[in-house]
Amino acid sequence: MSEAEDFLKVAHAAREAATVLAPMPRAPKDTALRVVADALVAATDEIVAANAVDVDRAREGGTAEAMIDRLRLDADRIAKIAEAVRQVADLPDPVGEVVRGSTLPNGLELRQVRVPLGVIGIIYEGRPNVTVDAAALCLKSGNAVLLRGSSSAYSSNIALVKIMQEALARTDVPAGAVQLVPGLTRESVKHLMRARGLVDVLIPRGGASLINSVVEESTVPVIETGTGNCHVYVDADADIETALEILVNAKAQRPSVCNAAETFLVHAAIAGEFLPRALAALKDAGVTVHGDERVCGHGADVVPATEEDFATEYLSLDIAAAVVDSLDDAVAHIRRYGSAHTDAIVTRSQGAARRFTATVDSAAVAVNASTRFTDGGEFGFGAEIGISTQKLHARGPMGLPELTSTKWIYTGEGHVRDSPRTVTDCAGR
Repeated sequence: MSEAEDFLKVAHAAREAATVLAPMPRAPKDTALRVVADALVAATDEIVAANAVDVDRAREGGTAEAMIDRLRLDADRIAKIAEAVRQVADLPDPVGEVVRGSTLPNGLELRQVRVPLGVIGIIYEGRPNVTVDAAALCLKSGNAVLLRGSSSAYSSNIALVKIMQEALARTDVPAGAVQLVPGLTRESVKHLMRARGLVDVLIPRGGASLINSVVEESTVPVIETGTGNCHVYVDADADIETALEILVNAKAQRPSVCNAAETFLVHAAIAGEFLPRALAALKDAGVTVHGDERVCGHGADVVPATEEDFATEYLSLDIAAAVVDSLDDAVAHIRRYGSAHTDAIVTRSQGAARRFTATVDSAAVAVNASTRFTDGGEFGFGAEIGISTQKLHARGPMGLPELTSTKWIYTGEGHVRDSPRTVTDCAGR
């Protein structure tokens, strides 16, 4: 059987499972997730053995130890993955929620209710825990899922999906609801991206190159997630101590994630007081600053910034910096270089805060708080599939409700429309 035929087999299985899963009430889904969690723990030795194959291959290929650590699974990490699945089971079920409703003047009862998207394709890099996290969130929201992880975790992902499928086979949730896209070639990714009609939406999780590739080549609708060129703007009326604490936290608390700050901007009126302390604090945290000419004038350790620096998502202990002459100049810089993920202002001025939040066009805007809070868990959603930086369907951290669509249901008592139809158009007038 060819790779294309292998893909069609799992895609059709996911499509069939989705029709069974969509109307399923909460209880059997929660039970299934808890069975999956228990099965993962019970199969710890099997998972660790499969993961060791990936780790050995990565090490032989010269992969950096930091990346190998992200790939590695052990008993403790598997227990935490299983616990995350149990936490998803405990979350409210979004399916069936009435978003809005009313009784129309003619007596029709109208409701807009949440329904599953159907079959969700997830294309992701690196960590095999995403395989389980994504499957759990999709199942809870009534969706089947097609998982296409990176080749570096292929042995781990095969084991994880097999264990989840075997666990689901003992429940009312169809085992076909969780599928691994077969193959390691670029073509296997293309099969998923071009499966319009079988796959309802694609969610890429990874770096900018992966996301851009999926957006540009896919015929399946895509929700863009992840790329985070986040900014911290220190306003003329900022409290220095607050600004220092927020800046260092936003950059250095965990630099390799999409909500870490990659650029900070300082109003010229406060730059002379703020920059020497900020550069010293960032240096103490191990951060290299890539600054414009005015920033370079405040520290010998500043690396002169290029145009590319301001457009870069470093995901490391590096940050770009510039001095701006006004709040509007800061906003213009963010609009030019940012990725519409998360941008923050530090200020004591309510007027400045209002103008910043009104004019910065990003999925999340923070006032006197670190960019690191843009996260489903921190927002109280319990879990997330990713952070959407686009504007259609979902924006910001995508929890369970964002993995649903809606349908309109209206109920009458023999209602018929009696107004004459004089125009034929797509609105049905």
